Amino acid sequence: MLSWKDVLEFANHGNLTPTRRVDKSAQEWRELLTEAQYHVTRDHGTERPFSSEMCSVFEAGIYHCVCCKTVLFDSNTKYDSRTGWPSFSQPVKPNAISYHIDTKLATPRVEVRCNSCDAHLGHVFPDGPPPSGLRYCVNSVAIEKEQDR
Repeated sequence: MLSWKDVLEFANHGNLTPTRRVDKSAQEWRELLTEAQYHVTRDHGTERPFSSEMCSVFEAGIYHCVCCKTVLFDSNTKYDSRTGWPSFSQPVKPNAISYHIDTKLATPRVEVRCNSCDAHLGHVFPDGPPPSGLRYCVNSVAIEKEQDR
């Protein structure tokens, strides 16, 4: 189980090697994604809080990257953070997500990306539920839910 200490270590000293890499040109991504998906995942945008029904979806399943279909989160780690974005307490594997210090705001944050294709997903914070204490705050347009396999 990843901890806030692990997240900071990755963000400051390098991420784990992804299982696979998916590299495409900006034009190739534009052809695959909707305008909203492209804005969030490739331009590091943010969707409006509470703009998606995904915040209230808790049925069993897994969540993958909208860009490259890499599995990122399991519904067992999803919870209602009441922040307006889908929230998870852990990724499916330690190397599914990459971590990057984000200094765009006055207070630095830790940005999370798909480790396979570098899609911007959102940010992770140390105010989640036990036992990890992590809150992966994810833009709903950056992920897709699959049903139980």
